Amino acid sequence: MFEKPLGMRDTLPALYEVKKNVRNTMSKKIENWGYQFIETPTLEYYETIGEASAILDRQLFKLLDQQGHTLVLRPDMTAPIARIAASKLYKGGYPLRLAYAANVFRAQQREGGRPAEFEQIGIEYIGDNTTSADAEVISLMIASLKEAGLTNFTVPVGHIGYVKALFIEILGNEERADILRRFLYEKNYVGYREHVKSLPLSSIDKDRLLSLLKLRGNETKIAYARELVEGENGKKAVEELELLWQKLQAFGVTEHMKIDFNLVSHMSYYTGILFEVYADKVGFLVGNGGRYDQLFDKFERPAPATGFGIRVDRLIEALDLPEQEANIHCIIFSVEQRGEAIRYAMKKREKGDRVILQDIAGVQDVDACVNAFQEITFFIGNTRKGAGAE
Repeated sequence: MFEKPLGMRDTLPALYEVKKNVRNTMSKKIENWGYQFIETPTLEYYETIGEASAILDRQLFKLLDQQGHTLVLRPDMTAPIARIAASKLYKGGYPLRLAYAANVFRAQQREGGRPAEFEQIGIEYIGDNTTSADAEVISLMIASLKEAGLTNFTVPVGHIGYVKALFIEILGNEERADILRRFLYEKNYVGYREHVKSLPLSSIDKDRLLSLLKLRGNETKIAYARELVEGENGKKAVEELELLWQKLQAFGVTEHMKIDFNLVSHMSYYTGILFEVYADKVGFLVGNGGRYDQLFDKFERPAPATGFGIRVDRLIEALDLPEQEANIHCIIFSVEQRGEAIRYAMKKREKGDRVILQDIAGVQDVDACVNAFQEITFFIGNTRKGAGAE
């Protein structure tokens, strides 16, 4: 009777304090850059958000409403915000800068330590197709992470169009390209090399595919990437990434970044620049983002867009923050001093303190109560005594 559904987690008070502080710190930084926070419903129609989302269908939580419509628990925030922007906010006159901090839901097939519900904080920059928008999104993400206290992290940045162009040039069709893309997404570079060696290709084309794995590092990799592709689409992707890097240098954030032309994503709506966040001592993504210029087509209002999302639970793990006990002042009173204790508590609350009023008749173990709070005051009998008083 005490079991939870698969992948669901409880957040107890000490951890909640940590999450709240991290969320508030990042939210303030995001607002300082001019982004406005919005909320979307937890439940959305499957035919709109479920199908527009890049999350796999088997990972969606589905249910029926009383009218027989299929609903989903929102699997991400990008698609719901696109729905809102397309229907109510975006008129095409100027870009929108929106932000969110919300829980999303991904169904798990089996227990593997992965949560089925987790909090994301992020932004969506809608209506600007320039690399200046991409540079702002990445720079704000880095600024937010640093504001939260993260120092040792890396942001690889690539272009989804580069890998697509190179694979189509050499392999000729999407089906064969998808196999190699999956190796890259899983970071299985050994499997990638072995599969390339087994392909019925010329030695020159095999070398080109294997050379892709070397295109990770500093900005010098941009020149090598330009030489590796032949078609216009691939070279355009290189040019966009080179221009983006110059703008990121102007923001002063490239010390945390690296070029990665191997970068791909399982999120199908990405169309251009994409990036990820990795932190020291954490073996999984802390966050990611990129450009998705075709998602708004599904809501009949074409618009370019880019954004990022940070997993709050993974960020907290990367920060390695101790769980925080709330600083709560406890006032224990007897019946004779009830009025005085209430007036004292009200004054402290007006100053912003967090205060508990506790009738001593409801305390079974006074010593345990004293040890549970950083500050404690007794209103017993006809006197007031502070913590530690006999």
